[in-house]
Amino acid sequence: MTNLDANGPPVRAVGLTKRYGDLAAVDALDLTVRTGEVYGFLGPNGAGKTTTLRMLLGLVRPTGGAVRLFGARPGDPRHLRQVGALIEGPAFYPYLSGRDNLRVLARYAGAPGRRVPVVLDVVDLTDRAGDRYVTYSLGMKQRLGVAAALLKDPRLLILDEPTNGLDPAGMADMRTLIRRLGAGGCTVLLSSHLLGEVQQICDRVGVIAGGRLVAESTVAELRGGAALRVVAEPVDRAADLARALLGADRVRVRDGALELAVEPDRAAAVNAELVDAGVAVSELRPCERDLEDVFLELTGGGLRSVG
Repeated sequence: MTNLDANGPPVRAVGLTKRYGDLAAVDALDLTVRTGEVYGFLGPNGAGKTTTLRMLLGLVRPTGGAVRLFGARPGDPRHLRQVGALIEGPAFYPYLSGRDNLRVLARYAGAPGRRVPVVLDVVDLTDRAGDRYVTYSLGMKQRLGVAAALLKDPRLLILDEPTNGLDPAGMADMRTLIRRLGAGGCTVLLSSHLLGEVQQICDRVGVIAGGRLVAESTVAELRGGAALRVVAEPVDRAADLARALLGADRVRVRDGALELAVEPDRAAAVNAELVDAGVAVSELRPCERDLEDVFLELTGGGLRSVG
C-alpha cells in the first residue's frame, strides 16, 4: 500500500481504486481535503462518489491505493470520534421522537447525552424534537441525519447528496446549514450531482467521472475566470477581428455572440477595435463561463451504473 503522511489533512487518498470484476467503480483516484474547507465532490449519478465515500469511512475495502483520515486508516478507533457521516440518507426508528432517536444513537456512539439538544439546535429542529420521526418531512429527516452525524462533535463531516429529494425550500435550508458548519470550523466533504449546490457553498471542487478525478480546483478557476460577452454584427467579422487581437484560443462564438476569455478591463480596447473596423457592437459585458458547460465538458455528459 502507498505510504501516506501520518500527520496528514482530514482526507487524503492516493491511487484509490475499487473494482467489481472488470468494472472499475473508482479508478486510481487522488483526493485531498484541507482543514476547515467545504469540499464539493461533484459528479453525475453513478460516477463513483458514494463508493469513494464508503471507502473513506472503511465501509468498503479498496481494491488498491491508500486512504487516510487525519493520518489514520479508515475505521481506526482513535479517529472515529473525529468523523461524522451521512451516507445514502438517514435511517431512524419511525415511532420514536427525533430527540429519542438521537439519544439512542448517542449511547451507541459513546457521545455525551448533552450533545443531543446542542445538535438539535444546530439543525433547527428543537421545536419538533418531541415529534415522532414518521411525522417529519423529508427535509426534517435529512436535517436529523446531519444532527446524528454531529453527535460526536466531529472535526470532519462527510455528507452524501444531502439535498437529494428535497424541495427548493429544503435545499436552501440544507445549504444554509452546511455553510454554517463550515464557517464554524468543521471540515465538510460534500458529494453532489447538483451544480448550483456546489457553486453556492463549496470552497473547492473535485469533479469525478468514470471513477476518475478529472479536475480539482475552486469554482472560479473551473469556470475559467473572467470573460467578456460581445453581441456584434456581422458576427463573423467580429470574431475574426477578436481572434487577431486576442488569439484564436481566446475567442468562441456561441448563440450568435462572442465569448472572449479576457479580463473585463480589456473591454474598452475590444470595443474600440471592433467599432473602428465598422462592426456594430450592441452589447459588451463581463460574464463567467457557465459551470454546467464546464461540468459536461469534463465528464462528457455520461453516466455510469455504479455509484
